[in-house]
Amino acid sequence: MATVYDVDATELINKAAEELKKNNAIQPPVWAEFVKTGVHRERAPLNKDWWYVRVAAVLRTIYRSEGPIGVSKLRTKYGGKRRRGYRPPHFYKGSGNIMRKVLQQLEKAGFLKKVEKEQNKGRIITKEGKSFLDKLATQVQKLTVKTEVVSEQKPEVKVEPKKEHKPEVKKE
Repeated sequence: MATVYDVDATELINKAAEELKKNNAIQPPVWAEFVKTGVHRERAPLNKDWWYVRVAAVLRTIYRSEGPIGVSKLRTKYGGKRRRGYRPPHFYKGSGNIMRKVLQQLEKAGFLKKVEKEQNKGRIITKEGKSFLDKLATQVQKLTVKTEVVSEQKPEVKVEPKKEHKPEVKKE
């Protein structure tokens, strides 16, 4: 059985986004099609399903993190550098509202829960969340193994011998 650590992150996140579309607890807000994901961005995301991709990425991030993780750390992770013209670029955090809504929806779906460990507050992944991602990781690993086997089989290519071209010599 594969885990999140054994498969490609992009493939796992895309597969998880497809599965999260089926969950009624996870729905993009009305404003999601117009909003930028942070101050460092110039435009809204081009992908129509970007909300589900972000939810899947956050779920994977929390799975991999140690201890509770909160909105502030996730904002930092999903932030980026803003181009400021002739001035040097400056790092800005990602949108806090998006992170809060994502965490609330994952909590409502049963994949996360709130925890307070000593000084740290935040969310950790539940057993349901771990099993959800591990099942998807197993599926992704099986798909990649099948495609590797198919791609290793080389089709037969017939190579015809080249005809030698002899230049014609003109006789005078």
